[in-house]
Amino acid sequence: MRSIYKTKILEEADQALQVIEYLSKKGYSRTEAMLRVESAVQDADGRPPPARAEDTGGLKYGKAFEIMRTWIEENLDIYKADLRRLLWPVFVYSFLNIVSDYYPRESRTFFNAFRSHFEDEHESDLRALGPISLPEHVLTNTVAKIYRDSRYRVTLSQVAFYNLLQFLESKEKEGGAVIISVIQSNINVVTVERAADDQYTLTRLLQRARAGEDFPAEDEGIPGHHPGSANTDRNVSTVLTKLKLGPLPMEGDLMNDVRAELEEEDARNPPGDGQLSLTENFEQQIKREESEDAPSRNDVPLPLSVARDVAMEVQKVKENRDRFKIEGRTGGVGPGVSVTMFTFHNTHDSINCLDFSGDWLLVAAGMSESYIRVWSLDGKSLPSAVAPGSAPQLPSASRRLIGHSGPVYAVSFSPAVMTSDPLAPSTNSKQLLSSSADKTIRLWSLETWTCLVVYSGHDSPVWDVTWGPFGHYFLSGGGDRTARLWRTDQIQYLRLFVGHDQDVDIVCFHPNSAYIFTGSCDRIVRMWLCSNGYPVRMFTGHAGNVTALACSPNGKILASADDAGTIILWDLAPGKLLKRMRGHGKGGIWSISWSVESTVLISGGADGTVRVWDVQLPNDASGQGKVVGEGGAGQKLDGGAQIPLVGGAGKKKGKDVVVTSDQISAFPTKKSPVYKVKFTRQNLAIAGGAYLP
Repeated sequence: MRSIYKTKILEEADQALQVIEYLSKKGYSRTEAMLRVESAVQDADGRPPPARAEDTGGLKYGKAFEIMRTWIEENLDIYKADLRRLLWPVFVYSFLNIVSDYYPRESRTFFNAFRSHFEDEHESDLRALGPISLPEHVLTNTVAKIYRDSRYRVTLSQVAFYNLLQFLESKEKEGGAVIISVIQSNINVVTVERAADDQYTLTRLLQRARAGEDFPAEDEGIPGHHPGSANTDRNVSTVLTKLKLGPLPMEGDLMNDVRAELEEEDARNPPGDGQLSLTENFEQQIKREESEDAPSRNDVPLPLSVARDVAMEVQKVKENRDRFKIEGRTGGVGPGVSVTMFTFHNTHDSINCLDFSGDWLLVAAGMSESYIRVWSLDGKSLPSAVAPGSAPQLPSASRRLIGHSGPVYAVSFSPAVMTSDPLAPSTNSKQLLSSSADKTIRLWSLETWTCLVVYSGHDSPVWDVTWGPFGHYFLSGGGDRTARLWRTDQIQYLRLFVGHDQDVDIVCFHPNSAYIFTGSCDRIVRMWLCSNGYPVRMFTGHAGNVTALACSPNGKILASADDAGTIILWDLAPGKLLKRMRGHGKGGIWSISWSVESTVLISGGADGTVRVWDVQLPNDASGQGKVVGEGGAGQKLDGGAQIPLVGGAGKKKGKDVVVTSDQISAFPTKKSPVYKVKFTRQNLAIAGGAYLP
């Protein structure tokens, strides 16, 4: 009798499979999905077991997710911040499962019920997943395919994760089994012991809980990549590519010429008491020979040096010796960094970008009206070399460079230094780069004030362009999701860097010119090797679009900033996040710059402030900053100072801004967004912005 019953059950199952295959071939996807659900759950008589409506179909995911979310929010503070990391991937995969099982009404109810918990951190993904309502959408939606084809990686402490599993098992019938199934099928949970990683010590767990962190970890997300690695294949080795972060060795002939010039200068002007001679300072700085931790000159081919290069290197040594030294905090007191601010009036919000020349004689602005304007910082008339037969130009303290057919988004002066020796070769900026919405990059002469070359290659607006530290090379990033490496004497680009999922908004060079960095609105920062175009690091962890990048002069740390007002410091060699610094208000951070010693960082942004940050990791990390209110009257900082918001912020009370303890000082403007900040080689801070009444 029992064998007859088993045979009957098998025959019915086979028939159900045949019907499902027929429905699939004919395209009856909804009927197929319903039959799959009904045939999968049967009692002893082959009939669906009686169940409550909320325990079946798409409703079970909503009930299970609410149980899990409530338990996490009521958990101990030391585990709450980590356990919250699981909510987003469980939410996404639950939503996709509901849609795939063909429950359009239940999927919309689920999505709308819980989306508000993730809008600050995952706004772009929510926007992409929002229109999904049918199984066909899951197969064609780009973001949904990324999640379905990959396992979401989350790192949790062992105690927190095991406590979660015990809770879910105790609530198996109420929905715990549903959550366990989602985690097992779609999420790669990496458990870490407290002693194995200082990020999961009791102190760090308490700090994260108190700070109320709402940003992703650097090793979290899609796909399950290794922290810092640019290779997203989960099957590759966890060994990272070794980087050569040391300074580029100086050319032999250039080194000898510079040393000879410095010896003559020391003979004419001997150093004071307790002061190093220029020759001694040069010997401490230079990289004499190639080593494993530095690239070779073959990796970064440069033209032979000329007299101008010798004069520039001599001046750099002088400025380095006589600079204002910033060694970071001393006894908890920050260094006295002051800022010189250049404010542009009557611009009518037409300035898109600013840059200061390395000799601090010129400032250039890219305009939304498709031209570039260059001013003399000292107010003197700009020199102009007139070609034979041409009419001389009238003396003026500013010039317009006209040629682009779209708004100018970036300008960059060629490397230069200021020199006081009238007999030495000129070391002033000779050229200017600009990029525009017209998809081109232009090279301008600052002697004749004319366009020399037009570089074409990008298929979309070029958002950023910057010179390499030694000149000759420059880098661009655009809306075609690529970055390109160029050389001034070639019309075609040398390298094409492809890998970002969205526009490349910001680019910068490593100080030794062997690597470049790219930041994108996909919230990822990538590091590339210039010699072959290969990616060597990938840094994830920003909660907003990446808007500014700067590598430290010592070549070991990268600073990246986003439009959410957060600065992240990355240790390049291991590809690890060092720390986050917060304090800027709404609108994001547009520019960052390092001090010569790589100990202090300055930043400027849309909130109309210039802020000074301590880069060094604090010995006592207990202080996580103060929460300051942001409203129509301004941002309230330490000491009760009021910083007015820029651009007429709304009168409604906004979200509180957390100022971390890394902030040394803040300099408010009246109503001037800060477009550019820059440290000189003598550690003087310069900033520029436009007044917006």
